[in-house]
Amino acid sequence: MRLVAVGRESSGPAQELFVRYAKRVGLELIALADGVGSPGEIKRREAAAILGKIAGSDFVVVLDEGGVMPDSMGFSRLFAGWAERGRVVFVIGGAEGLDGAVLARAGVVVSLGRLTLPHMLARVVLAEQLYRAKCILAGHPYHRAGRP
Repeated sequence: MRLVAVGRESSGPAQELFVRYAKRVGLELIALADGVGSPGEIKRREAAAILGKIAGSDFVVVLDEGGVMPDSMGFSRLFAGWAERGRVVFVIGGAEGLDGAVLARAGVVVSLGRLTLPHMLARVVLAEQLYRAKCILAGHPYHRAGRP
């Protein structure tokens, strides 16, 4: 699995949590530089950089506030289906949002919730939910709420 995310890697507690969960699930981070210029230029440049990190055979999951908003059990079921399609690439855009070209490339658009999260925190939430999904699918007791 790969996460293509706009924004530099930072240091601190959020980065440490991201690394912890990313290692557990085998999530590779590709951090792209923030764009510069007008909002439209930024979105186009970031889109080109993002799409350049995605292969034609990849299944793309874009994180965007307008996407489906599953609970953890639902996310695990979705994840199981995505994993069957080959390499899964998650995308987190920059502060200006995502260009339509990136949204068009998505196999699915998912929202992490109705709250706006800093990009570093969104990375942590995604990595933890991927770990949780794998635990749910394996019957591991990490996820205790809402067990089937």
